[in-house]
Amino acid sequence: MNLELTQQQEQLLSQKMIQSSEILQMNTQDLELYLRQQALENPLIELEPADELPDRKSHDEERLEWLAANDEQNRIYYSEDYGDEGGSREQWNVAETEENSLAEYVFAQLVPEIQSDRDEDIYYYLTCSLDSRGYLDLDKSEFCLRWKLTEAQADEYIGRLQQTDPAGVGAFDLRECLLIQLKRQGRSDGIESRIVSECLELLGKNQLPAITHKCRCSLEEVQAACDVIRKLNPKPGCGFSSRENLRYIVPDIVVTKFRDYFEILLNDSRYPHLTLNSQYCRMLHEVGDEEVKTYIRDKMNQAKWVYQCIEQRNSTLKQVARAIVEYQHAFFEKGAGYLKPYRQKDLADTLKVHESTISRALRDKYLQCTWGVYPMNYFCSRGFPSEAEGMPETTEKIRQRLQQMIDHEDKKKPLSDQKLADRMQDDGFPLARRTVAKYRSEMGIPDASGRKKY
Repeated sequence: MNLELTQQQEQLLSQKMIQSSEILQMNTQDLELYLRQQALENPLIELEPADELPDRKSHDEERLEWLAANDEQNRIYYSEDYGDEGGSREQWNVAETEENSLAEYVFAQLVPEIQSDRDEDIYYYLTCSLDSRGYLDLDKSEFCLRWKLTEAQADEYIGRLQQTDPAGVGAFDLRECLLIQLKRQGRSDGIESRIVSECLELLGKNQLPAITHKCRCSLEEVQAACDVIRKLNPKPGCGFSSRENLRYIVPDIVVTKFRDYFEILLNDSRYPHLTLNSQYCRMLHEVGDEEVKTYIRDKMNQAKWVYQCIEQRNSTLKQVARAIVEYQHAFFEKGAGYLKPYRQKDLADTLKVHESTISRALRDKYLQCTWGVYPMNYFCSRGFPSEAEGMPETTEKIRQRLQQMIDHEDKKKPLSDQKLADRMQDDGFPLARRTVAKYRSEMGIPDASGRKKY
């Protein structure tokens, strides 16, 4: 057995550096949860709500005055953020509606049908069995067994459920959902119901000649019926919030447009601010026990490091946002059609930081501007070569051109993915067929056979 001494270099990240990196990639909501967790673990940390800080209140009021004088669109954003009660009744009604789940909305319509406590329990069970699409997710035989119902009684309860709004709710599958909606429109005996009952798969493949042959109707009648069916809602429950998956987006950066410049605001009013407990700070100088002093000193150093990491995060985030606004100035002035390619590496070179720092700073962060709320990495999209204009184009611009081609194609002879790729090539955008197919699929556009009009 031979023993040898070898020398090698290793790069190890300290726990503090790991903590700093983790805080940098936290968005506003994650940071709020993290601070509350730190306050539970560290007795020296106290959290003060941002709206209770006296110096910050006047600062925010000053911002609101600027917004009111210069930009109506941004003023509306901030009125909502800071609790302006001057909103219209319609705005409040929308907010209340969004909080209601599908089950609550449907159950409220069934209240007049309730004749006993048993009815109430059954309807409550049925409404809670609705999935996110609005379909009934239950086995009818188990439902009958659970509530000791005959099949006819079960059908009666389910039938009343299916009479509620939105139309199509309470169905067991897509076919039944569409038939319920057609019945509401008085088309239960029409060709539309027959197509849904017998030719739904052919309709999904847009094979109208096959439907014509099977239903023994003219192509014009089938085309008109299919147009009616396509206007129905296949997922009537999707207009309601699912509380399990409900997620609110809180912007981390707000870009305010003024007449001659853009103001970049860090949305630090959404999370509490860290302070040190004054009582423990006094104990550090008054208590003689060295063990207690060591404990307090360690906790104080931990709290100060968390504070420094948050300050560094906020500083980095503002620098990144400022660089984005400067480079994407045309976007913030004119809208999405003017977004330019901007790689994370280019942004890192501009700020003289590592690309991983930029990646962490952009991760799960959102920016609010006049044109809406965007993920911050939306502004760092890769460029695509363009021979037509001599400079790279963003993938969004490519999608827009692809959409224009499809909108103006002959619907009786729609363009295949290969023909679309050829036309893009002619326009100076060398796209492969599979790339066109990928973009088309991401845009929710069917293939040539699905777009064909007969």
